[in-house]
Amino acid sequence: MPREYVLHRTRTALGRTIGQPPDPAPPVRLRIPEIDLEARIASLFAEIRNLAGKTHRAASPADARAYVAALVGERSAVASNAPFLRECGIADLPTVRSGIANAEELRALCADAEFGITSADYALADTGTLVLFSSQQEARMISLLPPVHIAVVQSGTILSGLDELLSREPLPAERSSSMVLITGPSRTADIEQILVRGVHGPGEIHVIVV
Repeated sequence: MPREYVLHRTRTALGRTIGQPPDPAPPVRLRIPEIDLEARIASLFAEIRNLAGKTHRAASPADARAYVAALVGERSAVASNAPFLRECGIADLPTVRSGIANAEELRALCADAEFGITSADYALADTGTLVLFSSQQEARMISLLPPVHIAVVQSGTILSGLDELLSREPLPAERSSSMVLITGPSRTADIEQILVRGVHGPGEIHVIVV
């Protein structure tokens, strides 16, 4: 079917003529509900658990470190360069590798590690979503390659939802080449409509709120 015929039919259906500019876009409407911190944490945890994720409320950075240490045990883990992980002492755990600047070395470590440990720039309470901006501090492969992802989140970064995120970060591409949204363990049902976890990323996720 000729291109001009398709465009003519489209213009006719829309009641437009050739060269007519489109109508102005409607104003952006962001709705940010007033939700206190405890309610945000409760909602975040409930959504993560609904997605088969696991949660822990840490009373202090030391508590978060102890939880991660017990979870990892003697198994291999790689941690991002996020300052908050160092503040919690997680980067100093014996089996955790961190501070890796070389991309090839980091990729090899992530491919072999059983745990990937990150912080998060934000968390969205209404969907249980983690938001990570890819950077030297937060390499995205750490949250994608290892089979288990551990995210250590500061309670003050929990937002009500996507509208609040976009009100704070209206132009995410100016901050990072990649804004990663992680909502529960990786899952797909492409094959025979059977849900399988861990195909495109970690099959298990732990979210620790400090």
